[in-house]
Amino acid sequence: MRLPKEQVLEIFRETKALLDGHFQLTSGLHSAHYFQCARVLQFPKYLHLFAGEIARHFEYSDVEVVISPAIGGIVVGTEVGRMLGARTIFAERKDGKMELRRGFEIIPGERVLVVEDVVTTGGSTNEVAALVNQSKGTLVGVSCIVDRSSGKAHFDTKSFSVLQMDAVTHQPEECPMCEEGGTAVKPGSRGNS
Repeated sequence: MRLPKEQVLEIFRETKALLDGHFQLTSGLHSAHYFQCARVLQFPKYLHLFAGEIARHFEYSDVEVVISPAIGGIVVGTEVGRMLGARTIFAERKDGKMELRRGFEIIPGERVLVVEDVVTTGGSTNEVAALVNQSKGTLVGVSCIVDRSSGKAHFDTKSFSVLQMDAVTHQPEECPMCEEGGTAVKPGSRGNS
């Protein structure tokens, strides 16, 4: 049984993790809403709750490795890995490209789950999934806490999100908030707060 959407949204509001304003997302798109998962995941009870939803969904997938894109997915990925009894690693960008660094590796044949905090276009998640495939790991699925695309992001594997929501996004050149003279801010790991 999934957590009700309104309960998840209420937790995000209570922890000030659902922000309203004018934002530039990691994807480059603009939006009036921003999910700052780090703010909700600082509370162990919510980290446990959301990671538990993901772990339950993949508990019979024999996951051996959980991999997350840095930096947003690391906390939730580590907790999902702990719950599944799986090794946890992360990929990070170097010169604009996702890589396995710090001695992390995926052994050919290992069953791997990708865990992310927020998906908008699926770009980072698909980059990490490509790393799994390049390493000849077996990709068992991708998951996230919030899917802002409401299921429109495409993955070539089983996917699961705790919350699916169609959060409206705009290309920067078509953003009505920019047309009104606003300036998008970049919160999060690659932004300024």
